[in-house]
Amino acid sequence: MATLAVVALAAGSTAGTSSAKEAPRPPSGKAAQSSQPSQPREATSPFTGLPAEPAPVLAVKIDNHKDARPHTALEDADITIVEKVEGGLSRLLGIYSSKFPESLGPVRSARAYNVEQLRMFDRPALSYSGARAGVEDLIEKSPLHARSHDKYPEPYFRGGDNEAPHNLYVHPDQLLDTAPEASKSADIGFRFADAAPEGGEPTAERSVDYGSAETGFEWSEKEDRWLASFDGAPATSTGGARLGGRTVIVQKVAMPPDDAGTPYEETVGKGKATVLRDGKAYETTWERPTAESGTTFTLPNGEPMPFDRGNVWLVYEEA
Repeated sequence: MATLAVVALAAGSTAGTSSAKEAPRPPSGKAAQSSQPSQPREATSPFTGLPAEPAPVLAVKIDNHKDARPHTALEDADITIVEKVEGGLSRLLGIYSSKFPESLGPVRSARAYNVEQLRMFDRPALSYSGARAGVEDLIEKSPLHARSHDKYPEPYFRGGDNEAPHNLYVHPDQLLDTAPEASKSADIGFRFADAAPEGGEPTAERSVDYGSAETGFEWSEKEDRWLASFDGAPATSTGGARLGGRTVIVQKVAMPPDDAGTPYEETVGKGKATVLRDGKAYETTWERPTAESGTTFTLPNGEPMPFDRGNVWLVYEEA
């Protein structure tokens, strides 16, 4: 990647578009006149920093059991979140907005912490297979547009080579048709720049182990991205594509057990996070004051940590 003398940060606004820099004002205080026609700024995704128009946000709970792999269209997610569930296993949460594939999955059940976690996207649509009674009630009473297979079966189907329950898939467009008021992509605190900041620790690989599931990332200079693996095996899609992202966040959070023994990822608050980009690891501080707030990642010098433009992977690690 090219190294720039000045890092220009690109932030997604509530409309999903980077804000324009204000032009200098003349001494009279009147706006400067120009004979040149103004050029429209290209809309960018606040989730990836890449060109994209504001679009509905769809969150999908994705199975990550070994019998559920390979995943379908996980490579199309703007953000892939890895979460710890009971038994030391992992589950995924895909955030889709820039691109909606024809189908994706396999889809599995939601957890209680997803309600608070997803409020940073305002009121997204949530695709999931179902949930235990107490969690289902919590989700239904939340501002999220809950669209479970149990209550909205039409967008879902059984398919692929996996056996139930690892073979439930969803048609995103059909599901979003049932949630026309779902929030559109908006600023969640991520900042992007073409050049990495100074410093950082050269890093070839990083992994997070939940006990019964391990998620790893290996830096590929050739592909200019971090290649993902699950339980030591390369993570791939049903189409054969290797999964991975330009930026990987390992966010340390508290994980106290809920009343069912499921780790409850506490994503509101403040803590440490390691951000991987361009073959280096940067130590940062994450902060999210309220459930409705976005999450910021700040370098030790007080500057925002700029992510590389492209798919982002976020892995929760127990603090």
